[in-house]
Amino acid sequence: MCGRYVLDDDGSIIAYIYGVPRSRETGIVRRYNIAPGQRAPIIRHDEAGRRVDLIRWGLIPFWAKSEKVGYNLINARGDTVAEKPAFRQAFKRRRCLIPASGFYEWQTTPGSRIKTPHYITLQSGELMTFAGLWESWKNAADEQIETFTIITTDANELLAKLHNRMPDILDRRDWDTWLNPNASEATLLPLIHPYPSDEMRAWPVSTRVNKPSADVPALIAPT
Repeated sequence: MCGRYVLDDDGSIIAYIYGVPRSRETGIVRRYNIAPGQRAPIIRHDEAGRRVDLIRWGLIPFWAKSEKVGYNLINARGDTVAEKPAFRQAFKRRRCLIPASGFYEWQTTPGSRIKTPHYITLQSGELMTFAGLWESWKNAADEQIETFTIITTDANELLAKLHNRMPDILDRRDWDTWLNPNASEATLLPLIHPYPSDEMRAWPVSTRVNKPSADVPALIAPT
């Protein structure tokens, strides 16, 4: 699962890394506690090329009767994403890249209800790129709301100590394939797999991250 994550880079850096023209880059700011229901940047492809947009985290299927369903669809399991009604149409045509510096996971202390948050990032310090899906939904006022979800896969050896799932982290060489609207299921599904644990690191952080309103660099400092 991925329930909170970090993006410690601004819009100009995101545009450079993902090959987005500056004219197509929105006002992205550094975030240290992105939570479900909040807006965050995704990279997607249209007729003019790559673009980055700020949309809401928590996918609302186009057929949903209420936007509340989005809070239950912040993640999509990679092993069923091509089959589940909530995700299968987006998986076919509306895939996106989700930039992140790292993400949080909580570890339960044996014999206790205490959960210790951990911050997980890459050993290299580079950005992660989560595989994602986006969707467009109209509310009763005929307003268009765009949302996204993060695809998850089995945890690697490092993450298994904290949780049994982790975000699907794409290699740079697979970005174009993931964004290609004509890519086949047979081509896409092999891109969903655990990231090598020896290329990641994790450390405990303050429980201040438990509050979605907390959003400062100190949240990712080791405790």
